[in-house]
Amino acid sequence: MAATNKGTTLAPLHKIASGGELSRFMLAMKVALAKVKSTPTLIFDEIDTGTGGAVADAIGKRLAALGSSHQVLVVTHLPQVAAFGAHHLRVIKEEKKGATATRVESLSVTERTEELARMLAGAEITREARLAAQKLLQAV
Repeated sequence: MAATNKGTTLAPLHKIASGGELSRFMLAMKVALAKVKSTPTLIFDEIDTGTGGAVADAIGKRLAALGSSHQVLVVTHLPQVAAFGAHHLRVIKEEKKGATATRVESLSVTERTEELARMLAGAEITREARLAAQKLLQAV
């Protein structure tokens, strides 16, 4: 049971929360439970769905704080969240001979900046996107 807005009554979470709100509830629960139960690895798959901007920044900060005491793996499409990671992996899907193959690359500092710029700008990475990516990394 939860109330997602001030002044509303408690109701079953699955009936009142959006996808983004459910993600944030899950993050809050994992943060709270991590303090009482020894869980060595926490995995978050798109915990930031339906968020952006300042909320994404807050999620990134909480995930980074969890990373100081746990191994935290995060799947995200948001550069604001990805910038907080101690390491950055890129998952690449490629079609080869009619089949899809997936590979994972560990990114260097330079590659990481370029990937964050790509996440910000899309297909055409601009100078401004690169500067914004560098700023994100400097801010964490």
